[in-house]
Amino acid sequence: MSNTHPPMRAACFHGSDRITIETAPRPEPKAGEAVLRVMRTALCGSDFKLWHQGSDHIAGHEIFGRVDEPGHAMQGTRCAVYIPEHCGHCDACEAGDTQMCLTVSSLIGWNRDGGYAEFVRVPDNCLLPVPDDIEDDLAPLLLDTIGTSAHAVREAGRFVPAEAKRPVLVTGAGPVGLGVVIALKALRYGEVFVSDPNGERVAIARSFGAKDHPVGSRETRFAAIFECSGAHAARNLAIELVLPKGVIILVGENAAPWTITEDKIFRRKDFAMLRTFYFPKGDLQPNIELLRAHRDAYRRLVDERFPLDTLPERFSHFAQGRSIKPVLAFAGDV
Repeated sequence: MSNTHPPMRAACFHGSDRITIETAPRPEPKAGEAVLRVMRTALCGSDFKLWHQGSDHIAGHEIFGRVDEPGHAMQGTRCAVYIPEHCGHCDACEAGDTQMCLTVSSLIGWNRDGGYAEFVRVPDNCLLPVPDDIEDDLAPLLLDTIGTSAHAVREAGRFVPAEAKRPVLVTGAGPVGLGVVIALKALRYGEVFVSDPNGERVAIARSFGAKDHPVGSRETRFAAIFECSGAHAARNLAIELVLPKGVIILVGENAAPWTITEDKIFRRKDFAMLRTFYFPKGDLQPNIELLRAHRDAYRRLVDERFPLDTLPERFSHFAQGRSIKPVLAFAGDV
């Protein structure tokens, strides 16, 4: 069937830090899919790779919108987009670990078109309904900022439970790191420290109840360290600072080879190293409740809203660390 819809506008990531706004055909859904009219897409630091290297697909993976598919069972429903495609029936999916599907390895905004566009094609099982009391600007936070962060904290609880009231450290106070701070305080962990070279972000973390831990300081040891920057230097420092029987949670992304420099400490201490990725769909409702309970804190993270035409400029602004969680807004709602 030919596409009878008018073309849409979308961002094209060319590489070499260049983005242009182009026209593209509006996507046509396949069986088991719907088209979402995008209302918000939050910018994410993981997209810097596509900004530098270019992308064969439309980027953007923190997507919120409304189903725009007449006849679809979810027509008109406000939805966030769960980015990992998943089969729903492999061992991982059956166990509820939908972010770790053993059959499908594809991420919306990476391996197929994403949300820096007016419309996006979404598998039905990746549509996450968002209640009407969650404001549009905050809805994308249910994905990376809340979903990824809260999942990391819940997983860490298997090693260092909140009731133990042991000191924990968050390295990297970007959106995910700040999300970890909010989740730690919400789940009643004891002393929470944060380390980041950006003083403004540390100040925000302090307003959430965290304490400042100077970058590179070796004076304090921690039962759990949430490494959210992805920096190898921070990972190596975490090996030094984690207490015996403690846990390092690798949340930040870094595809470059990692050489462990703290060799003696690494060999002479029992500790766990835990990698966490995204979140299982079953976390959606607890994450909605987390957002409801700490709405004002999450509002502080969304510090810019802008239209598609200004994405090239705003993405550069974001890459310079001059905003925390800017959101791209569509449908004249800027």
